[in-house]
Amino acid sequence: MFTYTVSVITGKKKYGGTVNNIYLTLVGTERCSDRTQLGKSIFDYFDKPEESVDISVTEILGEIVLVKLEKENTVLNDHWYCRCINVTTPFGDCVEFPCYRWITSENEVFLRDGKDRLPQDDHLKKYRRIDLESRQLQFRWKEWQPGFPMSIDADSGTELPSDIQFEAEKTVDFNSNYNQAIGNLGLNKFMELFQSSWKDITDFRKIFVKIQNTVSEYVMQNWNKDYFFGYQFLNGSNPVMIRKCMNLPDKFAVTQEMVKGSLDRGLTLQEELQAGNIYLADYGVLEGVKANATDSNTQQYLAAPFCLLYKNSRNEIVPIAIQLSRQTTAGVGNAVFLPSDNQYDWMLAKMWVKSSDFNVHQLVTHLLRTHLICEVFAIAMYRQLPAVHPIFKLLIPHVRFTIAINTAAREKLISTSGLFDRANSTGGIALVQVIQKAMKTLTYKSLCFPEAMKARGVDNKDDLPNYYYRDDGMMVWEAVTSFVSDVVRIYYGSDVAVQEDEEIQAFVQDVCISGMKNCPKNCEFPNSLKTREQLVEYLTVVIFTASAQHAAVNFGQDDWFAWIPNSPSTMRKPPPTQKGQVDMKYIMESLPDRGRASWHLGAVWALSQYQDEEVFLGVYPDKHFTEQPVLEAIKTFRKRLAEVTMIIKSRNEKLILPYWYLSPDRIPNSVAI
Repeated sequence: MFTYTVSVITGKKKYGGTVNNIYLTLVGTERCSDRTQLGKSIFDYFDKPEESVDISVTEILGEIVLVKLEKENTVLNDHWYCRCINVTTPFGDCVEFPCYRWITSENEVFLRDGKDRLPQDDHLKKYRRIDLESRQLQFRWKEWQPGFPMSIDADSGTELPSDIQFEAEKTVDFNSNYNQAIGNLGLNKFMELFQSSWKDITDFRKIFVKIQNTVSEYVMQNWNKDYFFGYQFLNGSNPVMIRKCMNLPDKFAVTQEMVKGSLDRGLTLQEELQAGNIYLADYGVLEGVKANATDSNTQQYLAAPFCLLYKNSRNEIVPIAIQLSRQTTAGVGNAVFLPSDNQYDWMLAKMWVKSSDFNVHQLVTHLLRTHLICEVFAIAMYRQLPAVHPIFKLLIPHVRFTIAINTAAREKLISTSGLFDRANSTGGIALVQVIQKAMKTLTYKSLCFPEAMKARGVDNKDDLPNYYYRDDGMMVWEAVTSFVSDVVRIYYGSDVAVQEDEEIQAFVQDVCISGMKNCPKNCEFPNSLKTREQLVEYLTVVIFTASAQHAAVNFGQDDWFAWIPNSPSTMRKPPPTQKGQVDMKYIMESLPDRGRASWHLGAVWALSQYQDEEVFLGVYPDKHFTEQPVLEAIKTFRKRLAEVTMIIKSRNEKLILPYWYLSPDRIPNSVAI
């Protein structure tokens, strides 16, 4: 007789155990073992997370290539979370079979050993097909709104496949979370006066008093200073709008005469443009969008401003001209606001820019370009890459909870009459219109961080110093690229190997043809990959977008948006069309009322919170990879990320206002909030 010792490990999940009968069969290259029932109640995590069982056979099974699991329902269908199964052969060899999935009502589940295989090198293609066919039935594409990226075919979190649902400890309910945030922040009393205006800017301190946040307090003290207004285009929550301006837009009616008093080098506007000292923030995506009208009692407004920014001789970025409309000539109905205008005109013009910036951040920078894009990558991965594929193992930590959080958002946050409608001028039909317009200019290359910096003309540190988002982002991008390159070269010996990998080709095709089908033809999403270099870039885009880019634009929301006058979520008066007509009363009647300000503050606070069990970049608690070369690559990756963290920490110690959103020790692996 020969004995195989099998260790069955239940994952550390709440309710991960089962009372159902579990049967196991070892499949070798020569023969199979008998079907063996595992002990009942052994899978109760709190009592016994690991169980060993001996399987005796009369003949050697050969190389163990599969473990077949069967779950037999008794009175109820009790799901079981299997972490992995380890098999020790009669010769003392230990073979790992990673699982990391819920065993639900499937009749049979086949686990492959921990070795990673490309499809062209796999002699068990049948089981790859079984894996994918099962997933493709569960992960179906659906168009939630016309013109949007495709999403998962599920209307609620309970309809999602078990493996991608939130864990019991992380059930997300936007309503309860925001209500809790409003209660924690002491905002309930202001909600009762929902549509009443504040009397003065200082009144916003009444809902600000409980916030213990160094950055947001600094914002409160400095929000109306021009240098600080400009600084936020570099290192605030929406650091992607600023671009070098070499030629003024046709619809921007600013002139040399208007701005000459703001140019401190003694050059003309044209000379400053040619010298590369002029920058622009253009909110054209909001042009023609109908403001939120879900509340018939309160009129809300949107604008599509131009904001001209100047790098002065002190290397500060300051605003020098703001136009709130899109007409081509200055004059009545199309004022160009300037720092030399009266304080109320200039203050309100800047507020309009920041309100536009907030809404573009929420819908384009944050929702579209991280959440929705990453969901497309996640669905395509599950549909086209089997669990044995090395790229599946590389990507799965970076899609954790993404489909679940987006499903919850569609159900409660951005749905009709959802929470987004309560505070934002881009709620209702405006939300759909903005995403549809932004999709028309979305390109694959704009997701490549270095390409994005270059396209906006902000890649040169000497030209634009103190742009920490760019500097830290480049370090993280390079670290991710290096790691991905190491992994790709372990499994792909040549460019031909990439071309012959039918599954990786199907993955990128599914993203391009299905997930991003509503993008224009010039969106550049590849439908095939020819080289290892292209594969490395593509995978870096997926990982960087899900981790670093999302962190950069999500976790600073409370810092930068909590002080309402700095980032109004809506405006209740139309944008001024001429100068000298604005006073403080008009400004307060323009800003969010008490109720909307409270909803806004509760929302940005809730969205900025890290999760209790957050998993950060480079940390992979689930051991999908078992082979030593990849484990060494992961170690190298962690070391490089630690070096980046130390560089950022050292720099931040010298700053009045530290920038830490792209410090690797604060970047979660995936879009999960």
